Amino acid sequence: MLHPEITSDETRAMHRVEGRVVIVTGSGQGVGRGMAHHLAKAGAAVVVADYQPDKAHRTCEELASLGAAHLEVEVDIRDPASVDAMVARTVAELGRVDAIINNAQTFRANAPVAEVQADDFDVFYRSGVLGTLRAMQAVHPHMRAAGWGRIVNFASSMGRVGGEGFAAYNASKEAIRALTRTAAREWAADGIVVNAIAPAAAPPRAVGSEHYDEFMRNCPMGRNGDPELDIGPVALFLCSDACRFLTGQTFMVDGGTFMWS
Repeated sequence: MLHPEITSDETRAMHRVEGRVVIVTGSGQGVGRGMAHHLAKAGAAVVVADYQPDKAHRTCEELASLGAAHLEVEVDIRDPASVDAMVARTVAELGRVDAIINNAQTFRANAPVAEVQADDFDVFYRSGVLGTLRAMQAVHPHMRAAGWGRIVNFASSMGRVGGEGFAAYNASKEAIRALTRTAAREWAADGIVVNAIAPAAAPPRAVGSEHYDEFMRNCPMGRNGDPELDIGPVALFLCSDACRFLTGQTFMVDGGTFMWS
């Protein structure tokens, strides 16, 4: 069906996030920081949410130098009350919350299945799975009332392929993907779409490691992903109106390393 009444300006607006309020957890560094920059440069009001105030402040200073709208919030994603306060402050100061990118997760040293400890699972589960769940629950009433919302969670190709030595991490990331699919089905009628990104943008400390070298050998594009220029545009799409008919999916943003249909 064609829509001749839709103008070219309205079509372009579908691909934009200008004026949208987007929370990005873990945006003090790495992929979160890159996405915050990309969204801010595209006109979104970005909530820089991180548990490390110095890093969050650095990102905010960078956004301020761009003249971008932003809000700095300290949050501990392991603490439900802290997550609730993050969303409440966003709504109180910026008027609403249109999208949330659940990027933050606490890490522990990885271990194989024969050696992994319950404490390792607890750290990954509390920060990754429960942190993501609580953030989704906190924004849901606001998005439902608006009849529009975008939720972007973070998965990993390691979970999909069963990467060796990542037992607790893989389990948490696959649980997040399951949560993403379930919320996508339950909240579609509310106008909320829920998707996940599995990025390949290794931090500098990982360069030269065994896993990084393996990724580089298997990546058709032969390079590491750039947080702002490679991961950021996918996040922007998933926070826009252009993804209105797409939900419950995982986007492998990894230079073609993991191909599936």
